[in-house]
Amino acid sequence: MAVPQAHHLFHLPIADHSFSSDKQTLVVAKDNNVALYQASGNKFVLNDELHGHDKTVTSVDIAPKSGRIVTCSQDRNAYVWEQTASGWKPTLVLLRINRAATFVRWSPSEEKFAVGSGARVIAVCYFEEENDWWISKHLKKPIRSTITTLAWHPNSVLLAAGSTDSHARVFSSFIKGVDTRPEPSAWGERLPFNTVCGEFLNDSAGWIHSVAFSPSGNALAFTAHDSSVTVVYPSAPEQPPRAMLNISTRLLPLTCLIWNGETEIIAAGHDCEPYRFTGDENGWQLSGPIESKRGAAAGNVREESALNMFRQMDLKGQAQADTQLKTTHQNTINTIRVYEESDGHVKKFSTSGVDGRVVVWSI
Repeated sequence: MAVPQAHHLFHLPIADHSFSSDKQTLVVAKDNNVALYQASGNKFVLNDELHGHDKTVTSVDIAPKSGRIVTCSQDRNAYVWEQTASGWKPTLVLLRINRAATFVRWSPSEEKFAVGSGARVIAVCYFEEENDWWISKHLKKPIRSTITTLAWHPNSVLLAAGSTDSHARVFSSFIKGVDTRPEPSAWGERLPFNTVCGEFLNDSAGWIHSVAFSPSGNALAFTAHDSSVTVVYPSAPEQPPRAMLNISTRLLPLTCLIWNGETEIIAAGHDCEPYRFTGDENGWQLSGPIESKRGAAAGNVREESALNMFRQMDLKGQAQADTQLKTTHQNTINTIRVYEESDGHVKKFSTSGVDGRVVVWSI
């Protein structure tokens, strides 16, 4: 594997990041603001900051085709930012929530986006031409706790959500006049708004950190706080799934995942490095880490004998402390995103985390 490109942007946690379609602009959630970086050679240079939220920004997303940026925050607000001649212009979104907004993603059609919240609702937002503003409809039942993550189906109607009530669910977000009626699938045929097309409980009732549909939309994967990954293959509407496979691991909890084709999943989290999972509906297994530990950090680590360790303690009054991890990321990875793909197969992906780094990986 090629050496990953690491960009150490600042010494604050990055809650979320997103690249523009031409990969020239990088947007990151930085405390109460949104920082925009511009590509300059092999590095990214701070170009602008979007000010509007007065509490921590929890999620950001750039629409690939239109270039609009959507942000959400603990201040219970979301903004859609559009570039004008005088700079970035924000438009407030009527979310109608009374708790923090936790996660936001554009739909593939870019006609709408979804915002998860601590108010036990998902706000599905769309543009109303008559009043020139973004309004929302709420997905409520049967959510019983904070929404932690969202993922869109390729048809822009089905929406997967994970929450701290240990459930991953698939909802219909069909809005008349905005969406075209989707083709019938294993998830459902007639899909009015707030139809629950699937509801899956984590084995050990750990809260859900991340959800993702496969490129075809015919499978759903989710990670939970019990360090497991679960893959669901639906059979037919209102029928139990034809396969629901749980891969338990000895890793620390995985906080984010993406699909690479239909037979591989890449996940990352508190172990500070990405891992591969491979399989199909007959079975899945952990294949191992993506990163080889022969990088610069690994070269600095030498094996200390017990005798040498005690000698250091005797001479200096302390053991030699080595705080450098052998991985590219030096702390928990929060977000993993597809950077470059072809026909559903990932060529490059990007990660960001608590260490203030954004890393681009080649497969």
